[in-house]
Amino acid sequence: MKILGILPESIGGRLTTSSILDGFTMLGHNVTVYDELKDNFQLNNEYDLIVGYDFSALKIKKDNNLTMKSVNYFSDEIRNRTSGPYWQELLSELDKDDNYTFYWDRELIKQEKFKNIFYLPHFVNTNIYKDLGLQTDCDVMFAGRLDTDYRLNMIVNLVESLNIKFRWYAIERHYKDALSRVKNKKTIERIYSGFIDNEKDMSEAINKSKIVINMNSQGISSLNYRTMQTIACGKLLISDKRKELDLFDNKIPVYENSNDLKNKIIYYLENKNEYDNITKYCQDICISKYNSIIGVEFIVSQINK
Repeated sequence: MKILGILPESIGGRLTTSSILDGFTMLGHNVTVYDELKDNFQLNNEYDLIVGYDFSALKIKKDNNLTMKSVNYFSDEIRNRTSGPYWQELLSELDKDDNYTFYWDRELIKQEKFKNIFYLPHFVNTNIYKDLGLQTDCDVMFAGRLDTDYRLNMIVNLVESLNIKFRWYAIERHYKDALSRVKNKKTIERIYSGFIDNEKDMSEAINKSKIVINMNSQGISSLNYRTMQTIACGKLLISDKRKELDLFDNKIPVYENSNDLKNKIIYYLENKNEYDNITKYCQDICISKYNSIIGVEFIVSQINK
């Protein structure tokens, strides 16, 4: 097939979409990428399929009077502004026969009745996200916003109470926001490690870390993209509680509060055998079930029914 892939403005959306488009390419499809941040070329109906994140593909399809089928992967809540400022305007498009929706949350999907909607957890390109054999130079890593007091206080307390090497990755705006809200600015200044906006650099950052902290911000049961990135790299994820941790047979350590998280970090840094057993077990599942080829094969199977 000739695929028109839409790279959206959001960073999370761009990384997620990259793994989807990689899957189409690896399966032998011809992929043309339209980057919303920089491209402005004329779009027409020469493509068999338009693929995008949240409502991005539907927006471009409607604005350009395109008639091909669409694939719309959501890891933001469909009925929420987080999925785009035009979500209300485009909601009815999801119920049309030629539009296919893939939703990352097993519980949220039960609330939707669109004609072509399917549950599909995140997946990653395991040719990029893998054990790169790099030397670790960081004990704990977190990538994402510290936009709530809960998140900010948890990370700050963790860093100040443990003698560990900690790295935090976020866009500069979120760094400045955290800096303006914290009492001890030196803590934030010390851990801030810049911004990562591409798959290769994210894989390297994860590979250089022993533990990645995860905080799911949306959905009810689902696991975010960071989950699959980390596990595919063979690194330990410590996550907040989510029902879909059962995708990994509930082997991933979970934390209930800041003190619990601190204790688990100490434990797994000191117990290499258990660390290795968990990471290997979960990595094997991710490689065999949540890679780009498997994910896109499922997408293609649904649109070709």
